[in-house]
Amino acid sequence: MYVVTMLGNLLIILAVSSDSHLHTPMYVFLSILSMADIGFTSTTVPKVISDIQTHNRVISHAGCLIQLSFFNLFGCLDSVLLTVMAYDRFVAICYPLYYPVIMNPLLCRLLILVSFLISLLDSQLQCLIVSQLTFCTNVEIPHFFCDPPQLLKLSCNDTSTNKIFMYFIGAIFGGIPVSGILFSYTRILSSVLRVPSTGGKYKAFSTCGSHLSVVCLFYGTGLGVYLGSTVSHSPRKDAVASMMYAVVAPMLNPFIYSLRNRDIKRALQRLLNRTA
Repeated sequence: MYVVTMLGNLLIILAVSSDSHLHTPMYVFLSILSMADIGFTSTTVPKVISDIQTHNRVISHAGCLIQLSFFNLFGCLDSVLLTVMAYDRFVAICYPLYYPVIMNPLLCRLLILVSFLISLLDSQLQCLIVSQLTFCTNVEIPHFFCDPPQLLKLSCNDTSTNKIFMYFIGAIFGGIPVSGILFSYTRILSSVLRVPSTGGKYKAFSTCGSHLSVVCLFYGTGLGVYLGSTVSHSPRKDAVASMMYAVVAPMLNPFIYSLRNRDIKRALQRLLNRTA
């Protein structure tokens, strides 16, 4: 699964970078999303594979903080980029004549930079919260990576303030992107329903289909894990469910975009023909 994830996302990046027809905001954001997916998976899966091969499931405190920092960085970057892509589709469908003016290269670069800065801020805040925790002795984390909620449970000091702060950060850095995506697609849906021709509606929906599928996959699995963990207190079920958004979602994203997008399929075909 890790190899498929790496190859699929690298193909998307190569297709976008090698084809001049795809040098548009939508596909530039897609290539950055593929980079984020590679980083997101690479923070956890290689360590899991190494642990399975060596039978040594040990991680140092510093290593745990580094893994947590990068996991939150790329996870938040995924979330913010999906919001940026929703805004891009909103402008393209609701204001098509103004699209080249609004989504100019300067704004695109600024959106990518802001996405990285927001993600870096989120990861450092999460890392700061966990670094304040103290552990009485060597502890066993019932998960395949350093998950903050699990670390809060294993800490031997009072974590009520840490929990409130962590949920507050999660509500800001998770709630705002979701609200932005919902707002964009509400406006898109209302604009599409006003299109008189069936062909125009189909074209608009097909343009957003790939992105909407990835949004549902990422947020659906992520929210399912964290909402399910409040009901079920089984660490094993939480770990298995976390595989969905940490491993399965990044693996499926390239397939969703390549199968549902004719431009990507053509670019991949041209890339493979040149390679052959």
